[in-house]
Parts: sequence; C-alpha cells; structure tokens
Amino acid sequence: MSVFIDTHCHLDAPEFAPDRDAMRAAARSAGVAHCVIPAVDRGNWEAVRALAQGWGDSYALGIHPLCTPGAGAAGAEALAAALRKHADDAHLVAIGEIGLDYFVPELDAEHQEQLLRAQLRLAHEFALPVLLHVRKSVDRVLKALRELPVAGGIAHAFNGSAQQAQIFIDMGFKLGFGGALTFERARHLRRLAAELPLDALVLETDAPDIPPQWLYRSRAERDAGAAQGRNSPAELPRIARELAALRGIEPGQLAQACTRNALAALPRVQPLLGAAS
Repeated sequence: MSVFIDTHCHLDAPEFAPDRDAMRAAARSAGVAHCVIPAVDRGNWEAVRALAQGWGDSYALGIHPLCTPGAGAAGAEALAAALRKHADDAHLVAIGEIGLDYFVPELDAEHQEQLLRAQLRLAHEFALPVLLHVRKSVDRVLKALRELPVAGGIAHAFNGSAQQAQIFIDMGFKLGFGGALTFERARHLRRLAAELPLDALVLETDAPDIPPQWLYRSRAERDAGAAQGRNSPAELPRIARELAALRGIEPGQLAQACTRNALAALPRVQPLLGAAS
C-alpha cells in the first residue's frame, strides 16, 4: 500500500467531534500514515498539539488571516511565547496556517499584512517552514516572502498562475493540491496539477473543508435537505489517483513523489513518519 501524508487538515474542527479517533483510524487504514494539523488562532493551539501528539502526527502554530480581527500585537507575542515553550516538541513542524485572504472584503488588509510579517519573522527566528494561505493574495504573499525570507514550506490550496507557481518553487516552496482538482470544471487548476513539476506537488485535504467532487453537494441539493459531505484524510488516496490520472502516471509513483516532496518541505516530519511505521 502507498504511504500518504496529508499536509493540511484541520482535524480539531467541530465537524469531527462525534468520531474524531475513528476518522483518524480510518485514514490510517487507507494509507494516510501522517497528518499535519495547522492551527488557526491561539484558541486552538493546544488542541492541535494534543491531537498530533496523541496520534503521532504533527502540528503547526499560527494565526490564520480569517482570525486576524481578534489578534493584534498581543497575538504575535503569544505565538512567540508558544514557539519558545514548545521549541523542543518534535511534533511541531511549521508555523501556520498564516497568510493573506483578499476574498473576504471586510477583512482589514493592512492588519493582515502586519500579522503575516510578524509571523514570517518568527518563522525565520525559529527556523521553521510555513503553511501559507494565499486566497486571492498570491502576489502580496510573495512580496512579503521576498522581504522576509523563510525556510520554505507549502503554499496551501494553490490556485495561482503558472508564473506565480514557479516563483514559489524557486523560493523553495511546495504547492498543495487537494479535492478541488477533482472537479472537471476546475480546468485551470487541473492544468496546473498536470503540468507543474512533479517534485513541486504535495497532497492535502483541508479537511473538513474543500470536499472532492464525490462528496460535494450543490446549494440546491443542500436546500433540498442533502448533507454536505465531510472531507477527511481518508479521501486523500482517491484524490491522489485523480491527480495521477491527470499526469498520466501510476498512482504509486505519484504517492511516492508527493510523500518525498512533503518531507522536503517539512523536514521535521521524517522522524515522526519513521516512528509511526
């Protein structure tokens, strides 16, 4: 069986409350040997840490751009304190989820950028890679990275241009692909997934969000009473098969490459993956 790493999944989310341990066990049975669980704000830092330690997975600490309204300078200071406190925790592998989100108009762009820059400085100080949120904001995130370089990481849920992808790659980043590529109408994303260098790609689910096509329910279906399918790491092997088909390679080859790429992006995962096997 191929070994998979889900490089981005929010397994502390309330959607998993009824069956969290069973969900993770099902993913492990499907071949998902490791999950990276990013935080979104200081309110869930301890939750992601506890889950990662309990399951042998890994976690990242950070302040998500959607959570920036409640986080000012005190938030960055709290993150610095948490990173110092847990610097020797083998399960802490990155700073994230951090970045910019210009899709939500009511968010303060300047405040987002201030917090992103503060967190990039911390990533440099602690020599940790970053898990980046880049929704409608790729160029601004790249600008911040040029001014405040870090030890690489992953551009999560990447959907920028081929040129932007190459800039990330040249800066030492990998690009995260997940359930969105399973939709035939996502032609641009599917073309990127098929044509970008194989050594630039990592797999992710963003569970419980970004469900693949086979779990998705339209608004009309939801209004008619259908439940939206809950995404989970157990979907990763099937997503990987879709990506392998787009690229015209064997699923096993795709899985090996993406696992190798994930370990390159997040070097601290390697000892944990070995301990879990």
